Amino acid sequence: MTIQWFPGHMTRAKRQIEEKLKLIDVVIELLDARIPQSSRNPMIDEITSSKPRLILLNKADLADGDMTAEWSKYFRDKGHATLAIDANSGTGVKDIAGKAKELLQEKIQRQIDKGMKPRPVRALIVGIPNVGKSTLINRIAGRNIAITGDRPGVTKGQQWIKSGGELELLDTPGILWPRFEDPIAGFRLAATGAIKEDLLHIDEVACFVLRDLVKHYGPVLAERYGLTDLPAELADMQAAIDVLEQIGRRRGCLSGGGHVDFDKAAGILLRELRAGKLGRMTLEAPDEVGDTPGTKSTEA
Repeated sequence: MTIQWFPGHMTRAKRQIEEKLKLIDVVIELLDARIPQSSRNPMIDEITSSKPRLILLNKADLADGDMTAEWSKYFRDKGHATLAIDANSGTGVKDIAGKAKELLQEKIQRQIDKGMKPRPVRALIVGIPNVGKSTLINRIAGRNIAITGDRPGVTKGQQWIKSGGELELLDTPGILWPRFEDPIAGFRLAATGAIKEDLLHIDEVACFVLRDLVKHYGPVLAERYGLTDLPAELADMQAAIDVLEQIGRRRGCLSGGGHVDFDKAAGILLRELRAGKLGRMTLEAPDEVGDTPGTKSTEA
């Protein structure tokens, strides 16, 4: 599977980020705590490698708490500060400014030693579309100044946001990859709603994510949908299709002749996963993935 995209506004955003870096103290990278690696764009590393990094694991209320702790350690071991947050409820958001200032402690101390009053930390906030950047910015600012939406690509331009005298944030549009070749990361992004559903078949996305869910959260899945004889792991795609068919029958997703409407069943599964109705779940672990998703970051 190779997905190709790179809307013009994303190309412009990349160039604008590069132009603004000289004004930035810290890069705040927002990830989805349910898929921390798949929701990372390696292009961000290339663009911002010279700046200190604070990684925010957003939507932590939907993610497995133990796995979030593992991911936090993983990123700390790579030299990044980390913080688990939930932008929707505000959990952890008040700690962001302090974490950012910790990264600049030596610089701030030098300013103090010179008799200067430290200025607010200037932070660039980056992340892929639909990971919650605009919601986070509104939460930090305490007012609705960033456009939010439940689809990728809502933010179209850059804007500076001041917050309480401690932070000045530069928002950017979410940047996806010019070419995306890793099917595993692609399906996980689709499962959480980070990429448009029409790029992949919804039933294929559901069948893929079922393999993760059965492996790590089988009993929860069985109880939610009344599944019987659920194996510890799904050996192949046909096994996933069989489980999706069970879900469809349990939820009444039937078409003419009593056949299961797989698209409807898949929609139910994905909506409930995204809404947290299946419980707190993380779809990948640090020891299951490489350093970066399988991407190529050549410009379109």
